Amino acid sequence: MNGAYDEGYAACPCFWGRQPGSLMQDLERHLPDVLGLRVLDVGCGEGKNAIYFARRGALVHALDISEHAIKNAKQAWSYHSNILWNIADIRSMMFSEQEFDVVIAYGLFHCLLNPEEVSQTVFKLKNATRPGGFHVVCTFNNRYQDLTLAHPRFFPVLLSHQYYVQCYNDWTVLHATDQDLHEIHPHNKVPHVHSMSRIIARRR
Repeated sequence: MNGAYDEGYAACPCFWGRQPGSLMQDLERHLPDVLGLRVLDVGCGEGKNAIYFARRGALVHALDISEHAIKNAKQAWSYHSNILWNIADIRSMMFSEQEFDVVIAYGLFHCLLNPEEVSQTVFKLKNATRPGGFHVVCTFNNRYQDLTLAHPRFFPVLLSHQYYVQCYNDWTVLHATDQDLHEIHPHNKVPHVHSMSRIIARRR
């Protein structure tokens, strides 16, 4: 699994900022009340999405493979009792069937090693979601990636936007976009662009 962001987490305690991802507010239109719901945030980074749900009363299991990310997350949000932080590799994690109401995979899938791992992880996370539950996905796709200067040692798995949409052809897809993300990471200040698939899907 790619430790693509470790350098940034080590250099900056607030690598992704404190505001939740844009899809969190989009999900709120479909799921306004999360009180008591079980949320899995896979590849949680420094926890900006996890804390968004925890503050609204959800019970959040937030995991990331990066020790630096979880350290930063605990320092930023350790006071909140609704979040269980875990340093873990999703590929070796096991979940019960229909264990979660919401699964967040923000920046996860492109950090896996190959398409087979992506497929296996999507299947695992779908199986762990209850009927009526939601997936929130944000991932690089293969349309365009500007990686040379900003991510010189990062070789993400790049699959098509349509591939990710088809992963949820047995669910109800509520949101699916393929748009460019222009960003500058705080540790290297290099402007760059990613084509991003953003998906919200509900299990039938």
